[in-house]
Amino acid sequence: MTSELGSWSEETVGGHPCDVYEPPQRNEHGFVVIYLHGVHLNRLVDKTAFIEQFARHGLPVVAPMTQRSWWTDRICHEFDPKLTAERHVLDNVLPYVQQRFGAKERNVALLGTSMGGQGALRISYKHPVRFPIVAAIAPAIDYQTRFDDDETIPQMYSDPEAVRQDTATLHIHPLNWPRHQFFSCDPEDYRWWDSADRLRMKLYSLGVPHECDLETSGGGHGFDYYNLMAERAVNFIAERLDQERRHLV
Repeated sequence: MTSELGSWSEETVGGHPCDVYEPPQRNEHGFVVIYLHGVHLNRLVDKTAFIEQFARHGLPVVAPMTQRSWWTDRICHEFDPKLTAERHVLDNVLPYVQQRFGAKERNVALLGTSMGGQGALRISYKHPVRFPIVAAIAPAIDYQTRFDDDETIPQMYSDPEAVRQDTATLHIHPLNWPRHQFFSCDPEDYRWWDSADRLRMKLYSLGVPHECDLETSGGGHGFDYYNLMAERAVNFIAERLDQERRHLV
């Protein structure tokens, strides 16, 4: 798919499909975004609100597809019988991004929505050196609440408490965290707003720098809201990528 806003292609990385976006003109510093999709597996290839921002900042995007894996470090057979979604991002997608786009260490940001939002936060909390910049829109943080309603979560975890212990909120380290993090959630997103607020309170109590928007409302949970927050999230990523570059000079 090609337009004046750039082009999308589907490529295979580590044996699994990825959407790859090329902006009309790449940024000169090799900045790249890895996008983690939500549980409904919606892609960004037709999401103009996001594409306009990627094009504006010259940001290539690699969007791996991992089914309903919740981006965990546990085997989800729907995705792969031997490889976890988290290891796929770390061992396959990140090296591909670095080779394909010449991205240097810390020049890659994580962006996610819903299931992918919590995955982006959790992966960056576990690997803050590799991913010092993360933005999450409507992150489904306390996904243990879906244990009885989800097909794949009970296959990966023994009970809701095991899920809770693996949530982003419990992976944040008081002394080792991503330097740049942003998350947002619509106050009308009744299923997920409380867990975003709990994360905010924990980060505040630990003195961990972060930005969040838990006040802007527009559509509840879904792409109406994601599209509304696209400019804020991608601007944050672009600004912080440049800050990180200057920090390393």
